[in-house]
Amino acid sequence: MAVALSQFAQNLNVETAFTVLAVAKQLKAKGKDVVELEIGDSPFPSTAHAKEAGEQAIRNNQSHYCPSPGIPEFREAAARFVREEFHVPAEAKNIVVGPGAKIFQQFFCEAFLNPGDGALVFSPHFPTFLPNIERRGARAVLAPLRQENEFRPGVDLIEKFLAHDASPRAIFLNSPHNPTGGVATEQDLRDIADLVRGKNIAVFSDEPYCHMVWKGRHRSLLEQPGMLNQAVGAYTFSKSYSMSGWRLGFAVSNAEITDAIGKMINTCLSCVPPIVQFAGAAALTHDRAERDRVMQLFREKVVLLTNGLNKIEGFKTLDPTATFYVFPSVAPICNRLGITSHGLALYLLEGADDKFGVACLGGECFGEAGAGFLRFSCAEPNERLQQAIDFLPVAISRTDRVKAYLDQHPKFRLTKPYAV
Repeated sequence: MAVALSQFAQNLNVETAFTVLAVAKQLKAKGKDVVELEIGDSPFPSTAHAKEAGEQAIRNNQSHYCPSPGIPEFREAAARFVREEFHVPAEAKNIVVGPGAKIFQQFFCEAFLNPGDGALVFSPHFPTFLPNIERRGARAVLAPLRQENEFRPGVDLIEKFLAHDASPRAIFLNSPHNPTGGVATEQDLRDIADLVRGKNIAVFSDEPYCHMVWKGRHRSLLEQPGMLNQAVGAYTFSKSYSMSGWRLGFAVSNAEITDAIGKMINTCLSCVPPIVQFAGAAALTHDRAERDRVMQLFREKVVLLTNGLNKIEGFKTLDPTATFYVFPSVAPICNRLGITSHGLALYLLEGADDKFGVACLGGECFGEAGAGFLRFSCAEPNERLQQAIDFLPVAISRTDRVKAYLDQHPKFRLTKPYAV
């Protein structure tokens, strides 16, 4: 008999994109043609100077331990990057390196949350926010993002949280937003800063899509006066520099907070490989032009997918504002077919056709506030995106196959119609 797992381990929720990815790969291995729009990965190669610097670091035997907060070259490059591009008043001491941006959710919670504390999370939300809050015995307090408000974080909901929660301690802010593509405006961020400034409230500002803002430029909460002392900004190389497999990111905050996070890295990771850090420093320093060219290619994909989906009856999505996701409402289709939105997503992958499928995610993978929506990534060539668009109306017209899929997977039956 195996030793019993902890209650946390037994109830741990994961990022569903990787679960659907595994199903898609299994189907492809069996010969099915699948357009993979489930995972938020880049279809482009890592940028040139990043690859060259990584290879050179290997040749230079940069393969040993290094300081837990990061090598000086990386910290200096990252500080210069956020100062010049986002007007965040950072120095090297304000930077701490990590294996991607996701790990900083955990470190943020360890730094600021005690059992029973409240953490405001706008929902739909990135799936791993909640498990990291639960790790600390804290409480996630969900606040809705709405399509009619362009999925912007409601400042009034923050006011309500601060005024009425028994122990308000943290706010999770994700802009540009995954999965919806919503963006907090400069005025939103100014208002949020004014609300929390001087209070014992910490903000996790999750900013992986900082170069995928299609209208204007990216604005960070940390450029607002005083916010370096109350916020942790998290950045990754996965999107902007197509370096997802390198596992590299960094956080920005005041020196006391980055020092604390550096100790957390020391106790669980020791350090991020210096080879990877040299590659990242080179990307930040030399690959801006290549990065911006690739970002425009992503924008073309988002426009193509948005326009194509909005021509399908029952789909409704906003004009692209940011990220490489499209998040359409499909509530009328789900209501008509009697299937949940994630059930619809898996039907498009598994049940709509024997030889062809489209992998995407149901909005409820990002919390109940996402129910009635689908999330499509644009991480496929344009011709494959068009194939997916052409397939969708055919798939949802096959009501006999929908019925058969629901008979096999009754858990996806819609028990209560979605609001339209």
